[in-house]
Amino acid sequence: MLLDNSRQNPVIPYPLQQSELSSPVRSSIQQWLWCQCSKIRREVNTEIRMGKLVAAIGKLLCCVQVDQSTVAIKERFGKFEDVLDPGCHCVPWIIGSRVSGKLTLRLRQMDVRCETKTKDNVFVTIVASIQYRAMEDKANDAYYKLSNPKSQIQSYVFDVIRASIPKLQLDDVFEQKNDIAKSVEQELEKAMFAYGYEIVQTLIVDIEPDEKVKKAMNEINAAARMRVAANEKAEAEKIVQIKRAEGEAEAKYLSGLGIARQRQAIVDGLRDSVLGFSGNVPGTSAKDVMDLVLLTQYFDTMKEIGASSKSSAVFLPHGPGAVADIASQIRNGFLQASTHNA
Repeated sequence: MLLDNSRQNPVIPYPLQQSELSSPVRSSIQQWLWCQCSKIRREVNTEIRMGKLVAAIGKLLCCVQVDQSTVAIKERFGKFEDVLDPGCHCVPWIIGSRVSGKLTLRLRQMDVRCETKTKDNVFVTIVASIQYRAMEDKANDAYYKLSNPKSQIQSYVFDVIRASIPKLQLDDVFEQKNDIAKSVEQELEKAMFAYGYEIVQTLIVDIEPDEKVKKAMNEINAAARMRVAANEKAEAEKIVQIKRAEGEAEAKYLSGLGIARQRQAIVDGLRDSVLGFSGNVPGTSAKDVMDLVLLTQYFDTMKEIGASSKSSAVFLPHGPGAVADIASQIRNGFLQASTHNA
């Protein structure tokens, strides 16, 4: 085969004479060679237009390059012959060998969204992430037995999820998502191994209930939290009131002790004053001394009331003669108390 520089198209020589075309065998060989040359010409022209000159020259020289993490499927006259590892290989197209296709061994991932219904009649959308790759030792099965691995994987994911979710309540779906992912992974491993694919990992990455259901769940959660907050607030107020009451009781108790001590001190002081005054002034009785003390206190009280310009206190009766009445009332009160205690 020659290469025409003007058109960059291979020129197919005709080694057979015109008289020999009558032979059926040679005619078939010539037609097959013509088809192969035409196919190679189209591939070479395509790669030259794409700038892949090295690949085009390699095809002309029957050389094929296989990239890393990739295997190539080699056929001869349409029948599987071998799996080519990464590197450079000789594939003589002149004897019917060719590379049918290439298969990547890299880890791939696909997300599957499946809508189903839970046991409590809530529609949810489950998002499953499947990580898979072709097995190198079963590359021919992965290439020939399965034309669309994504559709196959999606079908198995739908089957497992729609068989598992209807048995669970909505809250249980969130709690058991790892168990669901494990069930999906086990089912896929059994099914896809026969086709030359390995399931590396299966994850349930999202569970999406209906928007109204999510809103209702949020409201239930908010109400429960508000109820707990109200209980805690009531307990706090109860503690504050108890502590306040205890403080007030303690304060009143201490105030009572102070008042009692104050009154005791006043009584002791009055007693000492009466005894001292009676001893120093002959002819005076205890009654006279008490009247004098009460009169002195009366004038002190009136002085304090008059000293304050904004005082609203009214002391009735306000005459000096009322001191005797007050003294009489106090004395009678003491006498009644003494009689009652006796």
